[in-house]
Amino acid sequence: MANSEVKVKGPKGELKQTIHGDITVEVQDNTVTVNRPSDQISHRAMHGLYRSLIANMVKGVTEGFSKKLELVGVGFKASNTGNVLDLALGYSHNIIFEIPKELSFGNLN
Repeated sequence: MANSEVKVKGPKGELKQTIHGDITVEVQDNTVTVNRPSDQISHRAMHGLYRSLIANMVKGVTEGFSKKLELVGVGFKASNTGNVLDLALGYSHNIIFEIPKELSFGNLN
């Protein structure tokens, strides 16, 4: 069977994934269904893999990725000026990172 491709578009961009020919993907009423032809171990593994990949693609193009970090400890602090992250973590000097412009900071308080 020939491989197929799933494309997902959203406000944060567009992603595409090649799907193995044994696995079928259907979209009905805003619901994506991934089907496998049998209960073989390889088909079950591909079924779970592609279901997770497609779910993560949908989340990525709609919400994007975010990570919340917490500094715990006396005297530790983080601040930012533009795209420069300044970390005071108890060393003799501050650690300074220049963050790519594609990333953004939330509240650093």
